[in-house]
Amino acid sequence: MRSVLIVTVAAGLVLSACSSGDQTTTTGAGKPVAGQTLTMALGSDPGNLDPQFTSLSITKQVDAFLYDSLVNFDSAGKQVAGLAEKWEGTTTTAKYTLRKGITCLDGSPLTASTVAENITFVGNPASKSTRIGVFVPAGAKATGDDATGIVTVTAAAPDAFLVRNVGGLHIVCSKGMKDRRLLKQGSDGTGMFTVAEAVPGDHYTLTRRKEYAWGPGDFKADQPGLPDKVVLKVVANETTAANLLISGQVNIAGIAGPDKQRLEAQKLYSRSAGTPLGELWFNQKAGLPTADLAVRRALTQALDLTQLGKVLTSGTGTPTTSLVVPGTGPCNDDTVTGNLPGHDLDAAKAALDAAGWKAAAGGIREKAGAKLSVVFYFLTSLGPPVQSGAELVQKTWAELGVEVSLKPVSTAEIGTLILGGQGTWHAGLIPLTVNLPSQLVSFMSGTTPPNGSNFSSIKNPEYDAAVHQASSIAGPDGCADWATAERALMKQLNLVPFVNATVPIFAKGATFELSDGVSPASIRMLG
Repeated sequence: MRSVLIVTVAAGLVLSACSSGDQTTTTGAGKPVAGQTLTMALGSDPGNLDPQFTSLSITKQVDAFLYDSLVNFDSAGKQVAGLAEKWEGTTTTAKYTLRKGITCLDGSPLTASTVAENITFVGNPASKSTRIGVFVPAGAKATGDDATGIVTVTAAAPDAFLVRNVGGLHIVCSKGMKDRRLLKQGSDGTGMFTVAEAVPGDHYTLTRRKEYAWGPGDFKADQPGLPDKVVLKVVANETTAANLLISGQVNIAGIAGPDKQRLEAQKLYSRSAGTPLGELWFNQKAGLPTADLAVRRALTQALDLTQLGKVLTSGTGTPTTSLVVPGTGPCNDDTVTGNLPGHDLDAAKAALDAAGWKAAAGGIREKAGAKLSVVFYFLTSLGPPVQSGAELVQKTWAELGVEVSLKPVSTAEIGTLILGGQGTWHAGLIPLTVNLPSQLVSFMSGTTPPNGSNFSSIKNPEYDAAVHQASSIAGPDGCADWATAERALMKQLNLVPFVNATVPIFAKGATFELSDGVSPASIRMLG
């Protein structure tokens, strides 16, 4: 399937370019029933709903109900029609032919020129869209021929997955492009639903557009069981979400923590998403101690990553082998195994000594009179196991002589404090989900917030060189070069990926499939 994702319903991951693969576990019972209301639990408030100004997977899940992209992916990961019925291209050009009969919320037809305006807007660095470099390469421009419905994209530099990346961008209609204030708590798209009510922090009510007939692949508007209304209910506590699901007050909820065991015992319908849960990021902004490779290496060596992974996933995780979720894209080389330092607390202490961080009174290390103090971020929406993992990190680094301040934050706060560059942080557990290595680039290089997405201020010339080489090779033929780029990140410990989790998405009174999160077009209400 496709991006940063990732699938996040009640408990998902934070940053998403795309969502991960799925697998069938149990099936739903009952026949499709029309005219029903679906209630889905969201683990946190999605914040600004503008699809071109978010990197949060929870917001992308909401936006999937409101907007369409040029290309879709079915549950098997196959590319299928979206707004476009045909597509083709190279590393520098792409062409999409729009389906006929697609309309915006006000009933006006979607035009090729409006689609082109979206692509050019996101590709313009001055727009400061968070989707630049993820879906649309910087400097890319597009033109639209309204008579033929053809959109032509020209990239300023090669993009190995140009057709697929641009094809995944959520398209905003003309009114929203002219006045983006309409999009913050509303929508202006071609999507299956429209926002009827927005109560931030509590719920978002959506109503189905009965004229919608251009969904993924062979979607048809008269398919039985489509919900007439969707209520996206903010439920921050997983146990509460699980209880609401069992009682029938919620139809869909993703449960990452221990509550999933009792839901599995209920034999509920479910689909599972593989996601990177354990990713340790370091802020490498100049002047911070974590900008020093020696410090990053010592902090990494001090941790028993296997033990930490077991804590984060309640013992159900698997070792991470790539920054790209395995099985969800064309590149699946193991870039992690053997490329991270092993657990060795004594070696970590010696490394800090060598770097000039000496133990002082009270056991806290100091250098030039400054304490080795770390502010550590972790996501409250990921449940109690992640808090336990953060506490384990704090305890371990304290043994190393590091003063650690834990800062639990919401998904929305990650958007402002880390992605927006407004917070002071040194390290954190911040999952990032992608299925194409090219979708990593804007997070691993280039401009820092608030003007770019390189939120941890990574500067890695070896990575940049490998990316340059890989980007010039179309599709999977460049996977070896993308793997070289990822290994360069491991070598410098720009981030430390160590455990993946499988997050089941449960349903009661409904069925669905996964594609960029829960696919709205696949939802069927059961009676």
